[in-house]
Amino acid sequence: MIDKTESHTLEDRHSSRRLRLQTLVRLRWLAVCGQALTVFIVAFWLKFPLPLIASSSLIAALAWVNFYLTIRYPPTHRLGPPAAFALLGFDLLQLCALLFITGGLANPFAALVCVPVIISFASQPIRYSTALIGFAMVCITVLAFSPFPLPWFDGVEINVHNVMQFGVWCSIASTMAFAAFYAYRVSLEASQLADALAATELVLQREKHLSQLDGLAAAAAHELGTPLATISVVAKEMERELKDDDRFREDVMLLRSQSERCRDILRRLTTLSSEGEAHMRRLPLSSMIEEIVAPHREFGITLELIEKSPRKDEPVTDRNAGIMYGLGNLIENAVDYAREKVRITVEHDHDKVLIVIEDDGNGYAPDILTRIGEPYMTKRQKEDTAGGLGLGLFIAKTLLERSGASLIFENRDPESAGARIRIEWPRMLIDANSTK
Repeated sequence: MIDKTESHTLEDRHSSRRLRLQTLVRLRWLAVCGQALTVFIVAFWLKFPLPLIASSSLIAALAWVNFYLTIRYPPTHRLGPPAAFALLGFDLLQLCALLFITGGLANPFAALVCVPVIISFASQPIRYSTALIGFAMVCITVLAFSPFPLPWFDGVEINVHNVMQFGVWCSIASTMAFAAFYAYRVSLEASQLADALAATELVLQREKHLSQLDGLAAAAAHELGTPLATISVVAKEMERELKDDDRFREDVMLLRSQSERCRDILRRLTTLSSEGEAHMRRLPLSSMIEEIVAPHREFGITLELIEKSPRKDEPVTDRNAGIMYGLGNLIENAVDYAREKVRITVEHDHDKVLIVIEDDGNGYAPDILTRIGEPYMTKRQKEDTAGGLGLGLFIAKTLLERSGASLIFENRDPESAGARIRIEWPRMLIDANSTK
């Protein structure tokens, strides 16, 4: 299930998000204000010697570009990856130029070089972000060879030893790499989770839509009843008037008999909706399990259903689309990875309802077992794993947990190969007859 969604690459999903221009413009105005304030404090309050004209020109260039973007594009404009790469690259170049004329790596603000790179890794495709971090590495390497001194008190010159320069370079480079990777992973996982939850909502809506088709059928039966009654009355009149006419007698009798047949069909549909609505909406636990299991019996795998508790006291549950889809997906995965048999054990008492799904496949690989249920986990090899390990399993797990279930994924005992899934609800959450 959802195989087409799982087939997307991580980069395709990550690149689907675009950075909003207004967000970048606001961050750049903050940078303009911060740079201007820093230059003002250093030049006029601390009175350190500073290339004021060059520094002001660089800050003005950033402000001018920002102002142009503000009047040229609407606030809702979103940047494509090439445009975002160009703007972030310009920001990086402007900052490094400002640092270059104010001491290079000796400048305590040199660590700000990491900011454009982190923004890129949090919002842009990996290939553009990798190019930007490569450019940033070149920039900080050039900063290490800056001939301009760090602005300081008159008559005092700060000379940073080469070893110290290298240490600062390593510090900035490692911070940049670590922060970029961390931002990329967090952003990517958040995007995957959002996409998977959206897919979950679509699946749930589809299941609910299917469960409402009986209501549509009843409505159609009600609407068709009046015109069909009119046809039946006209057919009776025609039969009475043309009963002695051999040319039309058989046709009129056929018309009347078919109209009566249609009325019988519509009557059954109406009865199913009005008198049997509760039956269709609520069903015993055993009936629900059998309905879920039935579609998976024709795939060459033996499905063994074990009921440990007597049916006379079994829960009567609402027809929950999320529960039925979730259990169906887990059973389907077990059938896919079983060798010969899948065992489904159902047990209930006054406090809980427990369903255990077991297959005789190879079980879960150790590195997969701790990650089951993560969206877009694509390491899925039938030779060494059991159960679904992609978006389908994430959706099933999410839907069942929303219904109040707790799930445990594990391998069976060492002497019995295969995987086991335990799904347990408090009985009051699944039994429609209990007092909630």
